[in-house]
Amino acid sequence: MKVNEIFFSIQGESSYAGFPCGFVRLAGCNLRCSYCDTTYAYEQGEEMTIGNVAEALTRFPANLVEITGGEPLLQPETGLLAATLADSGRTVLIETNGALSIEGVDARATVIMDIKCPGSGMSERMLWDNVALLKPRDEIKFVLTDRADYEWALGIIKRRRLDEKHVVHLAPAFGILKPSSLAAWMLEDKMNVRLQLQLHKYIWPRVQRGV
Repeated sequence: MKVNEIFFSIQGESSYAGFPCGFVRLAGCNLRCSYCDTTYAYEQGEEMTIGNVAEALTRFPANLVEITGGEPLLQPETGLLAATLADSGRTVLIETNGALSIEGVDARATVIMDIKCPGSGMSERMLWDNVALLKPRDEIKFVLTDRADYEWALGIIKRRRLDEKHVVHLAPAFGILKPSSLAAWMLEDKMNVRLQLQLHKYIWPRVQRGV
């Protein structure tokens, strides 16, 4: 599989935010979101075996690991990597952009699925069948660029009753939407969702890779 980077950091997103975590960032992505902060993962990477990736993660003193990208489900070996890591007793997270099927993902892995808002430029690429495939412990994330994205996300959440089935995160696109604005909207609407800030960007504001 083509690996962009393997690193140890603080998990910055999801319900696991704040925990030390080993990360595997796979190369390649099928989307081009307007606010993407990992464009370097579109092409850059080196071929590694699943065994080598799993071994590299043993250097990190954390039970939590995340497979991310890019888009990890582009690579057919991702499922086997997730299973290998789960077999070793690790808590496995898979962050996916929601445009590829999550069917067949190892049931022991927690899927963190984006639902792309119009501001991303990629909302029409969403594979909506994925919503029905999510397990109760899987999580959903909306990255918002403006009030229009917020209203769009609110409609999806209510219509599909997502907040009754999963942890749902609303995240302001970093440097584009003010967190205080999003927080005010959520409080006004009494949303049963979580405000998500990318912790790693506040801890290491000038570091782009390896965090």
